[in-house]
Amino acid sequence: MMDRRRFARLVAGSLAAGRLSGQRANGARAKTVLYSAVGGELTLYSMDVDEASLVKRNTVSLPANIQYAWPHPSRQYFYVVSSGGGPGVASNENFAHAFRIDSATAALTPHGQPQNLPSRPIHTSVDMKGEYLLTAYNDPSSLTVHHINRDGTLGDRVNQPNKLDTGKYAHQIRATPDNEFVIMVTRGNNAPDDNPVNPGSIKTYRFKSGVLTNLAAIQPGDGMHFGPRHLDFHPAEPWVYVSIESQNKLYVYKRDPASGLSREPVFIKETLSDPKSPFRQGAGTVHVHPNGRFVYQANRASSTVDFQGKKVFAGGENSIAVFSINPNTGEPTLIQNIEGHGIQLRTFAMDPSARMMVAASIQPLPVREGGSIKMLSAGLTVFRIGNDGKLAFIRKYDVDVGSKTQFWSGMVRLA
Repeated sequence: MMDRRRFARLVAGSLAAGRLSGQRANGARAKTVLYSAVGGELTLYSMDVDEASLVKRNTVSLPANIQYAWPHPSRQYFYVVSSGGGPGVASNENFAHAFRIDSATAALTPHGQPQNLPSRPIHTSVDMKGEYLLTAYNDPSSLTVHHINRDGTLGDRVNQPNKLDTGKYAHQIRATPDNEFVIMVTRGNNAPDDNPVNPGSIKTYRFKSGVLTNLAAIQPGDGMHFGPRHLDFHPAEPWVYVSIESQNKLYVYKRDPASGLSREPVFIKETLSDPKSPFRQGAGTVHVHPNGRFVYQANRASSTVDFQGKKVFAGGENSIAVFSINPNTGEPTLIQNIEGHGIQLRTFAMDPSARMMVAASIQPLPVREGGSIKMLSAGLTVFRIGNDGKLAFIRKYDVDVGSKTQFWSGMVRLA
């Protein structure tokens, strides 16, 4: 039996999901668009949710490779972090950019001066009030907080008077829904063939006026068998869903008023259709459905073997795992693993009405097809999301990435 308080929270979450679906006060439906980054090129796609289709519109060029992006809560501004480097490649050219979003066309216009960043950024987000840009860096593992001015431009970096525990190989940084805490996911390097090997952890901080204070390091044991990559928050309950990359798991924690996050997970689930897969796998991005009834997680594989003198895909699972969520406990149950039709589904997003999902594969790779070889392109894979949360493949749009990668994609609902 669901108690009255929980029912009220779920109703509130459903109402929030309704608002997210884009219904304006005057009855018109707000537009949602997709942005996708290949190298330093950020491309805008219009979306037809009813038809589950995309149309390429225009492209903005940045001076360095786009690593991640995040919209302002007002949906008037858009923040992009970039680097001259990439995975395993350091660079002295690292930037945070602000753009203004045209509410009619979604075109992006540079807004203020870019801010220099200390090293290659791996993730960025905006706090719930839209006052600070939070950025995580994986090597060296660290973070920064920048002021966001009232006009949406980026301001100076906030001085952090406290020595912060930033772990090994940071991968994501988020403010909690109440804006009281910041959580940074530090993946470490502890997959079976990683070298060197170091621990993973989830770092929590108290957050006030842009200043962070250490609270907890959440990890099992010494963290050497724990590789968290990405998390998302339930829209109505205090449940936090964490993708564990190195171990191909989905962990569920509870938000905690003292430490930001419970010390121990309340649930641990497998994310692969075959947990005994012999291929190297890495769990990826995780997103909770706006209605709080489902959670989605990417599975990634890209190992190669020699075949007919060429390096071809060795095998493994590039899929989206679909879990139903128990509304009383938050427990996820795996109900589907659907093929992603691409290699390395690094990012995916749902439209606010949660009827359409787009998953971006980052690279092309030769694959065996019987005795022959074909090229599996990078691209944007479109799924229809059913009322039961399950996905149905609709189509794939090939994306020519050349020597680059399609490193980030995301959806933005226009103001």
